[in-house]
Amino acid sequence: MANSPAPWGQKSKQRPIKKSSVSKDRWLYFMLIPGIIFFIIYKYGPMWGISLAFKNYRPFLGFFGSEWVGFENFDRFFHDRAFFQLFANTLTLSLLNLIFNFPVPIIFALLLNEVRNKYFKRIIQTVTYLPHFMSWVVVAGLSYVMFTTDGGIINEAVKALGFEPINFLSSEKLFRPMIVGQAMWRETGWGTIVYLAALSGIDVEQYEAATIDGANRFQQLWHVTLPSIKVVIITMFILRLGNIMDSSFDQIYNMINELNRNVGEVFDTYVYRFGINMGQLSYSTAVGVFKSVIGLILVLGADRLAKKAGEEGIL
Repeated sequence: MANSPAPWGQKSKQRPIKKSSVSKDRWLYFMLIPGIIFFIIYKYGPMWGISLAFKNYRPFLGFFGSEWVGFENFDRFFHDRAFFQLFANTLTLSLLNLIFNFPVPIIFALLLNEVRNKYFKRIIQTVTYLPHFMSWVVVAGLSYVMFTTDGGIINEAVKALGFEPINFLSSEKLFRPMIVGQAMWRETGWGTIVYLAALSGIDVEQYEAATIDGANRFQQLWHVTLPSIKVVIITMFILRLGNIMDSSFDQIYNMINELNRNVGEVFDTYVYRFGINMGQLSYSTAVGVFKSVIGLILVLGADRLAKKAGEEGIL
């Protein structure tokens, strides 16, 4: 046998001891330490604050001295008449963004991939990336300058055509289209980065083989390009579903007012109003926990459906 002891008087041949992967790559693991510390302090540490949702927090009693009330805050939220309105507003805005803004970066990346002039392509990429670096305060300010009834560019053009000015900023009917349009303008260019990276990894020989078989550009797009980036699209879709209950707080907070609050109030602005403005930290924490649980369920459900359909998930 290979591991049997050697006869007496003969030296046994010992196998060389291999260094463990941790010892061998110790410097790579050492480089992980700052990232691990960051996640422990800023991601996992604050999760202890979730227990506020089950307490009646009083600042003068402190975190540990506040009364434990169980699910009382959740019960209050579920019986609040604003619950269904908040749920409907948040879900509607998120679904509209998902329907209209999720496919746009994919389509835009496919169009850019067809551009052969690299200088023109870079100019288009730069121009479409720039809005992403503007804060939502700036975007809201630009929207006000363009759409206000008091000298706004759009309404001035409307009046010049002989029509009555349109109150874009206070209309309940136009609030959601404006939110979706702002997000599309700001995030389309930035969202194409992932898909352009995926497109650059497609083997050119696949296109050459398709050309030899007589496939035109549309057929190459349908049978070569899209199947090659399908995994990336599914992964991004699952991640997007996980944030479906997360409306852009900065955007909506800067666009909402008393005239459009009925269609614009979402979970994030509701939490800010009760948690920061009114000081009801336990109640607002319970609302945030509910929203996070729904997002987690959606991610797990979408991942399970993707795997059942034979695709790769994220877990």
